[in-house]
Amino acid sequence: PGPELPFLPGCAMKDPTKTSFHRSQTLDFKNGYAFFRLPREGIGGEALFANQLSQDELDDLCTKGTSLTYGQVKRPAPSPFTPAFVAYDKKVLKFDAYFMEEVAMSPAENYRIRQVGLYYYLEDDSMCIIEPKVKNSGLLQGKLMKRHRVPKNEHGDFYHWKDLNLGINLTIYGRTYRLVNCDCFTKVFLESQGIVVNPPEELVSDPYTEQRRTPVQKHIVPAAPDPFRQFLTYDTKVLRFYAIWDDTNCAFGDHHPCIIHYFLADDTVEVREIHKRNDGRDPFPVLMRRQRLPKIFVDKNKNFPSCVLEITDHEVQEWYSPKDFGIGKTITLLGRTFLIYDCDKFTQDFYREKYGITDFQPVDVNEKPLEKVPQVIPPYNGFGIPEDSLQNCLSLFPKPPRKDIIKMLENNLKVLRYQVALESPVPQDKNRRFILSYFLSDDTISIYEPPVKNSGILGGKYLKRTKVTKPGSTPENPIYYEPSDFTIGSTIEVFGHRFIITDADEYVLNYLERNAESFPAATVQSIRDHFLPRKVVVETTSSGIPKKDLDDLIVEVQKELKLQQPFNTRQFHEAFHHFDKEGSGFLDKTRFLNICDRFHVPTSTILLKKLIDYCSCDEDTINYREFL
Repeated sequence: PGPELPFLPGCAMKDPTKTSFHRSQTLDFKNGYAFFRLPREGIGGEALFANQLSQDELDDLCTKGTSLTYGQVKRPAPSPFTPAFVAYDKKVLKFDAYFMEEVAMSPAENYRIRQVGLYYYLEDDSMCIIEPKVKNSGLLQGKLMKRHRVPKNEHGDFYHWKDLNLGINLTIYGRTYRLVNCDCFTKVFLESQGIVVNPPEELVSDPYTEQRRTPVQKHIVPAAPDPFRQFLTYDTKVLRFYAIWDDTNCAFGDHHPCIIHYFLADDTVEVREIHKRNDGRDPFPVLMRRQRLPKIFVDKNKNFPSCVLEITDHEVQEWYSPKDFGIGKTITLLGRTFLIYDCDKFTQDFYREKYGITDFQPVDVNEKPLEKVPQVIPPYNGFGIPEDSLQNCLSLFPKPPRKDIIKMLENNLKVLRYQVALESPVPQDKNRRFILSYFLSDDTISIYEPPVKNSGILGGKYLKRTKVTKPGSTPENPIYYEPSDFTIGSTIEVFGHRFIITDADEYVLNYLERNAESFPAATVQSIRDHFLPRKVVVETTSSGIPKKDLDDLIVEVQKELKLQQPFNTRQFHEAFHHFDKEGSGFLDKTRFLNICDRFHVPTSTILLKKLIDYCSCDEDTINYREFL
């Protein structure tokens, strides 16, 4: 731009003749040497003068001072500097090392020695580890660690060539290497740097590899019998033994009758199981297929896993032979124990000629009948009825005890009801009354206590329907209460509670009289004597006044009572029951009149006097129940 224009965008003038604005090349390479030259053209292609000074020369002129000598003072040459990647290019330190590797899954070796080469590159302080490949070693060999700077500790330091020497242990990534030797260049380099190199050590070899390199000694096997001659001599000749396989130690085990075949042609053994009709077993006749059976195994390392089905000759010390079989002997074939109790005629002749055995008495293997052990019934535990609990001892799946269906149908809905009082030393229990119901269909008893208001005792079901045993009976032979045991005044013990029978229902008397031949005379007479006073009163009252007149009298009395002040009938009834301690239904005349006066009943009227006379048993006793 011109001097009158500022150097701002839009004010600059472009030269259209200039199209190239790159800088000239000043670095060059000739005959393998790099050198520096002055630029010939400026930016935009402008020509530069040939004698133009460089920036370094201008700096020298600015700093050049006067000198007393003739000519310019020669400056000393700078010290030569060579970078590490140039000075140490392609220079590598090589160490021979080994490390120990643990072997846990092989019985032949516990550890393995692996020889490696450790290489240290001086140009960038990197390292790599290479293991020479061994043919048929089965290991992944070659470069074990790629080339990189190896960390030395947790602080971020890296291994340096100053840390390397012979006879030291070098730990890299948890694996310890032993440096034992190095090449000539490595030794010269370390010594030139002032490091005292330790004497070399012997490289340890792998014991398993050395063992494999040693020649295998061939064992001299003694000459065995000719198998072809044995086949021609004993072909189709089989020894037959009768045996028992005892499998009772296992769950659902039993005695299995078997036949053992010994084939003399090739010394193989076959076991067949004898099946009987409807024995409940699958019809597989062959228990063990025909094969040679080992008798004694060679001692081997028990820590190494092995498969029983893959048995080779070198694992077996002795096989089963005919001398191992005989009547009365117990042999173990593949984990199963067999007792030989007999053999056939050919087998007897073979042992008589071959081994001189003459005793072939068979062994008795018939099972003796087991003695029947008497069943012991455990004592009754108190839950449920004894008959129901007994079913748990008679069968695995208990069934309910059988019931007398005919008795249940004949006596359906027939119930004998008695009024009982609780015999207890507690004063509050003396006035408690219960209803005892005896069900004739199944001889069960239930007890119910009628609720009494403001008594402080919650009434309701006292005993659910169940059978009750008599005192002194045993759980083995229980004796239950029957209708003949219920008499007026008798004591009934129900599970530790004693009850006294004070009254009975009229249905009880009618039932006992209809079936008098089935009950003791004392029981029937006791119920009759209890109902005799009531019967006399009814006969007396019914004979004195006709029924129509009696009904008219009752209606008139009810009308007269309605004219009186409000009358509480419930309290009037409770007052009579309260004074009747025995529950007989009778009160003396004086107490009866006192109760009526307390409730303002006009006993002096003619109608009430007639009704009182009607309900009187004698001069001093009144049947208040008839009156009520």
